[in-house]
Amino acid sequence: MVKNAVPRPLDLAHHIAGRSVGSPRTFTSRNPAHRDQVVAVVARGGAEEVNLAVQAARSALPGWRRTPWPVRGEILLRAAELLAARKEELARLMTREMGKVLTESRGDVQEAIDMGRFIAGAGRRAFGETVPSELPDKWAMTVRQPLGVVGCITPWNFPIAIPSWKIFPAVMAGNTVVFKPAEDTPACAMAFVEVLEAAGLPPGVVNVVFGMGEECGAEVVAHPGVDAVSFTGSVATGRVVAETCGRLLKKVSLELGGKNGIVVLADADLELALDGALWGGFGTSGQRCTATSRVIVERPVLDAFTHAFAERVAGLRLGDGLEEGVTVGPIVNQRQLERVDSYTRSGRAEGARILVGGEVATEGRLAEGWFYRPTVYADVSPQMRIAQEEIFGPAVAVIPAPDADSAIGIANGTAYGLSLSIYTRDLARAFHAMSDLEAGIVYVNAPTIGAEIQLPFGGVKQTGNGHREAGSAALDEFSEWKSIYVDYSGRLQRAQIDTSR
Repeated sequence: MVKNAVPRPLDLAHHIAGRSVGSPRTFTSRNPAHRDQVVAVVARGGAEEVNLAVQAARSALPGWRRTPWPVRGEILLRAAELLAARKEELARLMTREMGKVLTESRGDVQEAIDMGRFIAGAGRRAFGETVPSELPDKWAMTVRQPLGVVGCITPWNFPIAIPSWKIFPAVMAGNTVVFKPAEDTPACAMAFVEVLEAAGLPPGVVNVVFGMGEECGAEVVAHPGVDAVSFTGSVATGRVVAETCGRLLKKVSLELGGKNGIVVLADADLELALDGALWGGFGTSGQRCTATSRVIVERPVLDAFTHAFAERVAGLRLGDGLEEGVTVGPIVNQRQLERVDSYTRSGRAEGARILVGGEVATEGRLAEGWFYRPTVYADVSPQMRIAQEEIFGPAVAVIPAPDADSAIGIANGTAYGLSLSIYTRDLARAFHAMSDLEAGIVYVNAPTIGAEIQLPFGGVKQTGNGHREAGSAALDEFSEWKSIYVDYSGRLQRAQIDTSR
């Protein structure tokens, strides 16, 4: 192969019951750093393909749910090791398809490896309970049961990690899956499922349908053969998913938006806080649901922090994430690029000052992709749109706070509650913040990004509907409890009646 040659576009079909299934219509996945480069030509599915995938999942369900838990765990452990073996290959594909820099793409794949290893262990862990009965010669216990067919709908920003959060525990619990990935990252999704089947997952346990949200994703949500839906995406779409599932009485898990903030108190280690704000705000070009889009700074250190932060952001290097030395990659597509720029216009109109960035980057090779200059807003009030709404791009608003209590109030003052952080050397302040910050994830002296798979992930308020992924809660989303009573007394015993009380 010629060095630096552009790989030929992949030809991707739906993957249903272990076989490729085409569609008469197609769409393309493009490299956001070089938008003329087609990564994949992809089958564009709808109701017909979703129906086939659901039928395949239902056919595979009886055999898979009877497969012993330890055997399921062995398959997932093999999948994790195959992901580890292919880590560099998958990371490079990810950078080409969604744009994050290569080191971050490796981290994305590593998160899936970690999740596979973690969930595999559930095959031999206790996950039920036995409890005393109030009656003699009676046994009382619980077990977990699969839900059935689960629809997993995932976003483009973590195209292997987030599918692993959903699909690994879903199949571990004995469910079968219809997987609808984001249209921006179909190649990463297909590579992930290929790994699962190479590890020994039977055909039909995980089925992939590609397509647009309104044509394909909506069909997955509404299909009567889908028993539960796990969705990660925007608040607007999440509302529609919740309404549909509510009407149909389906179980639904929603992981939606965030407007995450770092609180920097006057006693903070400013160098550490600067490191955290830079990584939290501009990692993955700000395209994370946990990205730091607000930094709330106590006034005594506001000027020093803001000046140093703007200098550091100005030194970030935009470019293709496969290139050495690049620290910020492109925005995923033209629509998102325009969205990010619209918030800059809104910020200016409301009186914010642009210290760095604030424009589309068009010089040199950057003109080939969807690049936005890393942006810092100053003179931001908590009520501005840029301080309230999720931008999902490389933009951070610096918000002054008169004191520590006000800073906590500003941090809590949005419709979201995913990830919040505080930088302080005061132990008492830190512990008060752990209690008072309204978020599903709280960091002390660390940025708002960097969740680990062994703790539950999710948020409060409009960040979702309260479900958690990963950690000790990983199986809760994809299983239901069954209570079992075994009476071996040989006579009728009546609970709450035939007792000595």
